[in-house]
Amino acid sequence: MRKNYRMKRTISVKMFISELGQNFSEYIKNRLMDLEIRCVLTRKDKSYMLDIKHVEHIKYACTTENTAKVAEKEYVYGCFIVKDDELYFSKNFVSTENVMMPDKACNIYDSLEGEEISIDCEDGDGDGDGDEDIMAKKIDDNNINFIIDSILKICPDVSQKYLDIVHEMISHAEIKKNNTFHITTY
Repeated sequence: MRKNYRMKRTISVKMFISELGQNFSEYIKNRLMDLEIRCVLTRKDKSYMLDIKHVEHIKYACTTENTAKVAEKEYVYGCFIVKDDELYFSKNFVSTENVMMPDKACNIYDSLEGEEISIDCEDGDGDGDGDEDIMAKKIDDNNINFIIDSILKICPDVSQKYLDIVHEMISHAEIKKNNTFHITTY
């Protein structure tokens, strides 16, 4: 299997829409942008399967199943899958020892109306067996409000420190833009 080392592993919602969501309806694109300030999307080997995480990657204490040790894990609020230019939502995510899903995130998926679809996630080795089938539900203009609003309810607001950093970065970019001049030679 060839790996794509140039693929960005963590992307913004805006980049997700420009990369994979050109054929989404304008309403879905606008609603997805509501996640932009709080959420970031991460992926591993499959460019079309993205986990929804908090932008600050907040870690929460939890006990591991094997031992009674307390570990620090990050919440995943669901998974967006883009297959054949259609957007799907799944409660499955790229499982690692550093992430977990809050119970309320599972409730989002379970409360969604619509048919549960099995999506074949190819592993890219060409043998046609795929890694596994992922259960997902299609996102459309009728259920996007429920999904986005539910994620925003359980995903914490960004901290003031984060807002200050972003504000400072934007102001530095504006200053640089205003002080840049172009010399044209004829």
